Order: sequence, then C-alpha cells, then structure tokens
Amino acid sequence: MQGLSGRRRIWLVGASSGIGEALARRLLEQGHRVALSARRREPLERLAGQYPDALVLPCDLTDPASVHEAADTLGARFGGLDVLLHVAGTCEYLDVRRFDTALVERVFAVNFHGAIRVIDAALPLLRRARAPDALPPLLAAVSSAAAYLPLPRAEAYGASKAALSHFLESLRIDLADEGIGVSLVHPGFVATPLTERNDFAMPLRIDADTAAQAILDGLERRRLDIHFPRRFTALVKLAGLLPPGLRLRLGRRLVRRRHHTETVS
Repeated sequence: MQGLSGRRRIWLVGASSGIGEALARRLLEQGHRVALSARRREPLERLAGQYPDALVLPCDLTDPASVHEAADTLGARFGGLDVLLHVAGTCEYLDVRRFDTALVERVFAVNFHGAIRVIDAALPLLRRARAPDALPPLLAAVSSAAAYLPLPRAEAYGASKAALSHFLESLRIDLADEGIGVSLVHPGFVATPLTERNDFAMPLRIDADTAAQAILDGLERRRLDIHFPRRFTALVKLAGLLPPGLRLRLGRRLVRRRHHTETVS
C-alpha cells in the first residue's frame, strides 16, 4: 500500500536542517502541503519562502503547550493530517568518568519525550484523515541504527532511540485496528550538522539527500522498518543479535580502537 501518493497533508518535525530539511524540499517539490516545525523560526521561514505550500510552525519539543499550539494551528489550516514525519533529535555522548544525569535527561527530553508529545498532538489530526476513499494515515519517526546495538558512550543517545523504537512498535500494534500505519526509520551515519561534531570514524556515511530519498522510498512502500545504508545497518542488526558476552567484546574493541586513533592522530 502506497504511503505518499497523491497530495498529502504532512507535518514534518525537525525540518530546519540535515535530513529534515532535505525531506522538506523533496516533499514540497512533489506538491505536498507540508507544515514545517523546528525550534528556531528563522531557518523554517527561509525554507518556506521558496515554496507556497509550506506552513511554518515553530515549536519547542520540551514544551507540551508549544507542541499542542503548533498542532492546533495545523488542524485549523489543513483540516487534518495524512502523515506525521518526526525527524527531530539530538545527541550527546556520556563520559562515565564524569557521569552526568542531566545529560541523559536532556537527550531523552528531545529524542523520546519530545517525540511522544508530537505523537500525542498529532493523533487526533491523523484520526480526522480516515475516510473510506482516502489513503490510510501514516505516522513515521526517525530512530537510529544505534537502537539495534549498544555502543560506547551512547548510553543516553542509544537508549533514547531504543525507547522510541520500542514505543512505536507497540503503538503500531494498538493503532492497527484504526488503520493508522506506523513506520520506523533506523539510519546509519548521515552527514548532518549533528554528526559533524562526532570525534570518531563513521563508516559508510551518506549525505542527507540520499537519506531523505531512502526514507521516502520506504514510506511509499509502507515499510515498517526503513534502515540504510543497508550494508551497514544489516551488520549492526546482526551484531545486536549476538550473545551478551560477544556484544561486550565487540564494544570493548570499539573503545580500544577509538583510544588508539586518538593517540596516533
């Protein structure tokens, strides 16, 4: 069943840069009506200025009132919602020698709790879209390949993405009878302003436009798990199935390799 055929009403959260911006451009160029959300208004307005079918809806995912205000405006302007595409996220790495609970809470506030707030606000609008002659509504969110496999320093980031993946897989079951589809996106490394801060090798990294096309191809096919680049994510998924002892050995090798790289660089 196709996911984005026709002219759809789409709420794209996390549209100001990286994968979200690349998705916004492609969707708007395809003729969809797209509500663009992110924390900062300025980049959204610059993007929307190029497309008449764009609606700027800045919101702060850590503020429930802000998220619901954006959803109310979307409902008034669009009358409902065919597709929620949640791309927003953040990443901070934990140094266990200086354990920082505030860091973990900051990452969860955006990656997990922020996503849940958006879903809560979007569900009534998605339910409005159900009609006998309409394509089924779709809810999709970007998680991470890190949700498949525990990695060094990724306690906060990986756990927040794993929580999001688990939540949405459960939600998929409970929404099935309502005809609302749920797709999860698990990217590998993508060149974005967020990954530019990484201090380690990122194998098979792809650009944001390639990632956006992979997501849209998967949504068009209503794939439940959209992961890419497949040469990388397939290996990560397999590694996640290893016994705990082997996963520990693999993780420790990654730590040693990083420390060696820092020493010789």
